Amino acid sequence: MTSSKSEQAISDLLHNLQIDVTSAHRTQCTSNWRDIDYSPDYNKFYFILDGEGWIRVDDQQIRPRPGQLCFMPAYTNQGYSAISDKPFLKYWCHFTTRAGAFDLFQWIGVPYCIDIQDKERMSRLFEQLVEPQGNSALVTLIRQKAVMLEILATFLEHVPVRILQHRSEEINRLNIIHDYVDKHLHLSVSVDELAALLHLHPNYFIAYFKKRFGISPHKYVNRKRMEKAKTLLMTTALSIKEVAALTGFADTNHFTKFFRKETGFSPTEFRGIYAS
Repeated sequence: MTSSKSEQAISDLLHNLQIDVTSAHRTQCTSNWRDIDYSPDYNKFYFILDGEGWIRVDDQQIRPRPGQLCFMPAYTNQGYSAISDKPFLKYWCHFTTRAGAFDLFQWIGVPYCIDIQDKERMSRLFEQLVEPQGNSALVTLIRQKAVMLEILATFLEHVPVRILQHRSEEINRLNIIHDYVDKHLHLSVSVDELAALLHLHPNYFIAYFKKRFGISPHKYVNRKRMEKAKTLLMTTALSIKEVAALTGFADTNHFTKFFRKETGFSPTEFRGIYAS
């Protein structure tokens, strides 16, 4: 698995995750199912139900077996082919997972094929993905996204995750920002301070941060303030004034207005509802 710091960086990115399903079907492939050289701008899952064939991602060729879930990441050179008169019967989907400026799988690397223990459950999930239920297009779309997230979570739950080497510098920079913000939330954290950490001009830093991580530095700091405030309200008996001070608000009224805008509740109401 990734280190704790890398996990924190990925967690920060996932706050802005945008997932979209472009296609999903159950298909009986034919004996001429074949393409040996293409690079899609979307990710793919194949859940193999029966049959034979091979898939290739970059220079790795795999012969999936029934009951395996195969992943093919966007922007990689790919190929696939039937190999007998018994080609694949499979569920498949095309999807994107935007995290900041990149797809999630342009940040992380994972295995391309895994065994699924609960095959019936995975089949049910793909059935729901292929034919989402809803009394309106809006409800149908939301349910499809929810099912896609469950399939994705099931996959990631059972694979080792690594930060791709060519993204390690961005992850390290995000970790530097995270550590500094986390240690200075009780103060007023400025863009100039954050830019200086990375030895960047403030104007360039703002554009760099937003492009890479999908959120402005100001919003990132405010989100971290809100996360800490929620945790303190739920897990401590600190007064609202003390929580405000620990999250960078000198004025309790300002903190209360900010908290209500972000959550719909006052700090006191939130504590009453969510504190255990």
